[in-house]
Amino acid sequence: MTADALPSEEVELSTSAEEFLSWLAVERGRAANTLAAYRRDLLGYEAFLRARRAPPDEVGENLVQDYLAFLRASGRKPTSVARALAAVRGYHRFCLDEGHSGADPTGDVERAPVPLGLPKALTEDEIAALLGAVVGADPPARRDRAILEVLYGTGLRISELVGLSLSDLALPEGTLRAFGKGSKERLVPVGRCARRALAEWLEPSGRGALVPRRWARRNDAEAVFLNLRGGRLTRQGAWAIVRLHGERVGLGSRLSPHVLRHSCATHMLDHGADIRVVQEMLGHASIATTQVYTRVSADRLRQAYDLAHPRAGPTQGR
Repeated sequence: MTADALPSEEVELSTSAEEFLSWLAVERGRAANTLAAYRRDLLGYEAFLRARRAPPDEVGENLVQDYLAFLRASGRKPTSVARALAAVRGYHRFCLDEGHSGADPTGDVERAPVPLGLPKALTEDEIAALLGAVVGADPPARRDRAILEVLYGTGLRISELVGLSLSDLALPEGTLRAFGKGSKERLVPVGRCARRALAEWLEPSGRGALVPRRWARRNDAEAVFLNLRGGRLTRQGAWAIVRLHGERVGLGSRLSPHVLRHSCATHMLDHGADIRVVQEMLGHASIATTQVYTRVSADRLRQAYDLAHPRAGPTQGR
């Protein structure tokens, strides 16, 4: 079986796999993007099983290992293989719990280690240059400035940003309501600079100038961020805005909405914020996710050591 044998979108999943996805949506509240990723992984897995003429309820551990080896041989990255294993593992456990099979073939399959990359945070000077480069009082400039200030000032995900509605903002109190993965709601503080940028954008000469005579969709009327046609700004539209201003200040491909989220967390921790506060602010389910921001580069570690340790400075005479 080759990579070309992976299924097309027209191929249907088995009944048990569809039941598993429905359970994830209804009982576990998984987000639409997560469900779509699980569906793709299960389509690939069941295509592999069909090629081996193996019904899902008769799969053994060796076949699961063969599938993981197939994915690696197809050029899949370790993160992609790990995600596929999570989908397959969850599916087989569901089948066991529901009585669709008598055993879980993934029970003894070890999770492959996934390399943990350091967040590519910008420096504070680079952030200052980026935020200071958006000048002007026209509606697009006000909107773009507010987007950048909010992304860096709050650490919101791009999907959370474009999903903001006017009723989610409480600027006098300095907070906003964000809906994260799995539609989990949290209260996020909004700093002075982000509040000011939002207030300027929400003025009649800002957002008000982009309001259409008639809303194309009912949901658009409540959107905080609008595109130039007066509709709710999409993830792709917000991403393009961030990349545009990054290129203008020489950051190029280094800048993305997620890099601003990384930078927010890293700079807060650098300035002494409690890690659990940062976890709550970013909406991480596990503190282990937040702890990646505490990792520092070798250069920063060496610099801190040289400055702090009494016997680490310049060579002393013996």
